Amino acid sequence: MTVQGQHSVQEHDFTTSALGEAGRRANTATLWSAGWSAPVQRPSSGFEENWSEAGFARQSVRQIVRVTGKGTAARIRLSNRFGSEPLVVSAATLALTDEGAATRPGTMRQLTFEGASSVTIPAGGETVGDSTELLLEPLDSVTVTLYFEEPTGPSTFHSQAYANSYRATGDRTADVGGEGFGEVTHSWYYLSDVELSGSTTPFETVVAFGDSITDGFGSTVGANRRYPDALAERLTSAGRPLAVVNAGIGGNLMLNDSAWYGDRAVERFERDVLDKPGVRSVVVFAGLNDIGFSEVDLPTYKPNPEVSVAELTAGYRQLIERAHSRGVKVIGATILPFKGSEYHTPSAEAKRVALNDWIRTSGEYDGVADFDRALASPDDPQVLHPAYDSGDRKHPNDAGYRTMAEAVELDTL
Repeated sequence: MTVQGQHSVQEHDFTTSALGEAGRRANTATLWSAGWSAPVQRPSSGFEENWSEAGFARQSVRQIVRVTGKGTAARIRLSNRFGSEPLVVSAATLALTDEGAATRPGTMRQLTFEGASSVTIPAGGETVGDSTELLLEPLDSVTVTLYFEEPTGPSTFHSQAYANSYRATGDRTADVGGEGFGEVTHSWYYLSDVELSGSTTPFETVVAFGDSITDGFGSTVGANRRYPDALAERLTSAGRPLAVVNAGIGGNLMLNDSAWYGDRAVERFERDVLDKPGVRSVVVFAGLNDIGFSEVDLPTYKPNPEVSVAELTAGYRQLIERAHSRGVKVIGATILPFKGSEYHTPSAEAKRVALNDWIRTSGEYDGVADFDRALASPDDPQVLHPAYDSGDRKHPNDAGYRTMAEAVELDTL
């Protein structure tokens, strides 16, 4: 078990010490790749009702995620990064997903942590589970169920999952069916990664890094219609052994932290991109909120300092330099049109145009994904094409997200 944080992990009475030793050897020797990931956030009321601030006690949480790589074994990472107290995970399972909260019969696996069925994660820390055998193909959905016997306190989570997560009373980790899971939310809790190994053709990973448009705002809940999902589908159809993981956070800012919208992009880039195993390239698509927040005075759009084009390009350069120092390619994505939205102004538009010109012409990126030109209205390049608009004049719908994925040149990844 790998744990990072201020406090040591609570000792357990391991009754399967041989299994624990085998698990440690397997985790050390095995080559792992990122098959699914979600950046974690502070507990907050967020964009819609969720369970992060209340936390859990004597409850099971069942979460559905879709992996984009291939493997014969899997392990999970759990994060208590924003917890104020140690987190006790009393039991955990992994299975292939059937329908809703139900799992596919015969695929349920009990997860262990150094051979133990439970684990305590210190405040500010994370843990990685032992390897478990499970055959997974690209675009398979898996179900992770966590049981919390003790009160968790406010929960580290990912606010906008655009997927259904389920809650039930008691330990339901071994339930194959979903009948007991009567409550639903659209966030993920504590689960930050699913990593895969054992494929005969090892895969590398592309990270889609950005804000709400990368996160998938406006896409159909539970349908995997975000642009990183569509990009993964393109790669799979093309026979390219590349996974795609989503490191978007709704409302995220390049240069400022936000209680609602996560740590600033330049700060979280290391853990949400470069530290993921097997990362080959990253698509950087950020800056719209830095431009837009300063144009309006709403309680949720804080902090909202004036941010210049020079400051934003300096932020981009920082990300490029750090990625290149780790051998990771960087694809720059142009900012979409947003005329008609609440924070579009002439000054905001001027910044968008200047930034997009720099992204296209600076030569500092390894490639460019021109989302702006792909989704702009033919009648007005400042406007998001009506066929691609989710309704708020700045976030695409499912068709728009597919078009974004098609704008990425696969050979640049």
